[in-house]
Amino acid sequence: MATIFSKIAAEEIPSFKVAESEDFYAFLDINPMAPGHTLVIPRKVEDDYIFNLDPATYEGLWAFARKVAIAIKASIPCQRVGVAVLGMEVPHTHIHLVPLQTEADMDFRKEKLHISPEENKAIADRIFQEYEKL
Repeated sequence: MATIFSKIAAEEIPSFKVAESEDFYAFLDINPMAPGHTLVIPRKVEDDYIFNLDPATYEGLWAFARKVAIAIKASIPCQRVGVAVLGMEVPHTHIHLVPLQTEADMDFRKEKLHISPEENKAIADRIFQEYEKL
C-alpha cells in the first residue's frame, strides 16, 4: 500500500513541489515550523527508517537534500537550513529541511505556522527556481 508521501510524489495528492528528480521529491511541509520548511523523500522506497535504505538510495537522498537546502538558503532569508530525520509521523523516510534564524526554530513541539496556499505557492516557486539553477 502506498504511503501518503508516495502519493504526493506521484502527484496523486497535491503538494507544493520545490524540487524533483527521477528518484527523489521535495515539497513544502503542510505544518511548517518556518516558511520554506521542506520534506525530502525517496520516490521508490517506502521504508520508514532512513538507516534501512540501501546505500545508493541513502547517499542519493542526502545529495538531493543538500541541493534542495542550497536552493532554500538562496530563496528564503535565513541564517542556516536545519536538518532533522525523525520519521515517526509518516511511515516513509523523509528529511526535514527547515530555514533557521536560531536553534529554537527547530523545535518540533512548538506551534506550527499557518501559511496561505498563495504564499506557499510563491515560496515553493522561489525554491524551485533556485534549485533549477544548480
